[in-house]
Amino acid sequence: MDKVKKGLGRGLSSLIGEIRVEPKKNQLAISDLVPNKFQPRKIFDVSNLEELTNSIKERGMIQPIIVRKSNDDKTKFEIIAGERRWLAAQRAGLHDVPVVITEADDLKSLEFAIVENVQRHDLNPLEEAQGYKRLIDEFSYDQDKVSKFIGKSRSHITNSLRLLTLPDDVIKLIETQKLTAGHAKVLVGLSNASFVAAKIIEKKLSVRQSENFVKIFKNKKNTLRKSKDTNIIALELSISNKIGLNVDIQNTKRNKGKISFEYKDLEQLNKIIDIIKSNY
Repeated sequence: MDKVKKGLGRGLSSLIGEIRVEPKKNQLAISDLVPNKFQPRKIFDVSNLEELTNSIKERGMIQPIIVRKSNDDKTKFEIIAGERRWLAAQRAGLHDVPVVITEADDLKSLEFAIVENVQRHDLNPLEEAQGYKRLIDEFSYDQDKVSKFIGKSRSHITNSLRLLTLPDDVIKLIETQKLTAGHAKVLVGLSNASFVAAKIIEKKLSVRQSENFVKIFKNKKNTLRKSKDTNIIALELSISNKIGLNVDIQNTKRNKGKISFEYKDLEQLNKIIDIIKSNY
């Protein structure tokens, strides 16, 4: 049983210790297992599932699936943790899989599933945050206990939960992978997160470029920038990204003004001069 616990990770092994477990590792037919009706994860990444399938084909199933007797069908066992391994085992053509049988009620089954999911490395950042929130809301975890169970820092848990404060339209963009987790972290705390998110997608900005874009809005010292047209700001960013230097455009209502390039050494000044000379 010690080896089983070690393979399951701190969170799951702690939970197993709280409930009665059959003393031996069993083999059950794949057809005897049914999915966990409390499974909080609805989408399994196909490429990662294929990698696990290939690994099982080569080495077999190393880590057992945690199950309990099904309340709905007495001839079946319900998966508590390991549905991804069960799916991969089917794809690999296995007939039997190793299992650990536990006695767990519905609430404990849900807790198992959430803890297993948030321990995964390939979890969608929003799914991860939602898992942490459920542990806190439904199982009276605090952030310190989540940190201990999952094996991640308290600051990581806090930052993850902050993703859930984003507007619904921005969360949808993250769920559909139009924005990355890195972009999401840049948007957290912004009053205009939806606008900035739209600009990031429109301009195809990297995370670093997005950070620079956000700095423009956070520059409270420059009152002119605060009232500057958003299209001018976007143009500044576009030019800055192109030449690698900070750019400032002052434009009046009559569309007159000036454009300034910031340089920090002679090399950067020569770069500006060369750009102008090569185009005029």
